[in-house]
Amino acid sequence: MAAQQQPGGPMPQVGMQQAATLQQQQLSQQQDFDPVHRFKMLIPQLKESLQNVMKIASLNLGHNTSIDNGIKSSDASVQRFDKSLEEFYALCDQLELCLRLAYECLSQSIDSAKHSPNLVPTATKPDTVQTESLSYSQYLSMIKSQISCAKDIHNALLECSKKIAGKGQPPGIL
Repeated sequence: MAAQQQPGGPMPQVGMQQAATLQQQQLSQQQDFDPVHRFKMLIPQLKESLQNVMKIASLNLGHNTSIDNGIKSSDASVQRFDKSLEEFYALCDQLELCLRLAYECLSQSIDSAKHSPNLVPTATKPDTVQTESLSYSQYLSMIKSQISCAKDIHNALLECSKKIAGKGQPPGIL
């Protein structure tokens, strides 16, 4: 009978630890997809890579100078400058992609807020109507205007494709 666990014993603590670990894993996965967080994580790596490039460049310059002055022969191995520079450029490219992605996310967020600024109240909570939310009829009219705009764009693209296709054919075959 001593083997039975009492409520509030070690089992809830283990469950809480597992939940905390799971939450940390989910947070790290979300941060992996966050371009701003990824940018912040890459900055120290970029700094280290730049220091490495400068150190290798300095060592190679000193080595080449000593060879030119006849002090050393070219038998000694030196680190490859092009490899360290390539690593630096790869990190710069990753940072550029993170910034572009962050900019695109911001642009989409702004466009989303501009074209659909208010929410429609959900049917599950009718008692908590927000003052900023749209009525269903307002929502429908907004959707109809968006559909109309999409149709206009579609028609314009069709006309453009017909004009392009028409220029490729000899006259009189239309």
